[in-house]
Amino acid sequence: MAEKKQVKEEGAQRPKPKLSAEDVRLLQERVRNRARRPKFVRTASHRYWRIGRWGSWRRPRGMQSKQRRHYGYRPTVVSIGFGVPARIRGTTALGFFPIVVHSVGDMEELEVSRHLIVIGHSVGTRKRLQLEESARKKGFRIANPLARGGGTEE
Repeated sequence: MAEKKQVKEEGAQRPKPKLSAEDVRLLQERVRNRARRPKFVRTASHRYWRIGRWGSWRRPRGMQSKQRRHYGYRPTVVSIGFGVPARIRGTTALGFFPIVVHSVGDMEELEVSRHLIVIGHSVGTRKRLQLEESARKKGFRIANPLARGGGTEE
């Protein structure tokens, strides 16, 4: 029980990004636009199972392709108008920029109020624990910390 309270207290102290009013507006706009964005479907994906229907977009290149020529009865083609505003491109939902870190030195030039730490997948457990400890001391958020508890609880 005391362990759960400690976790909640830690969560309450997690830093939040310092965003301008413009950045907050753009993040909200991104959420609205994602809801309205169509599913981009690959040409003939309904016809062949091997093409796939989920996330296998390829640009239509055929000279007579109706999708490439934007015929109204064909699925929408990816274009620049569906993009995210450049100022917030690559940020998380809260507004942090995720940065992959492999050593303590990688954190020296980062800002606590702007960056989210992602520990590289090739980092071992011993070094990962050191990275997590130093990141918490500096006040960074960590996207992929080691699981708390370390095993099954009974």
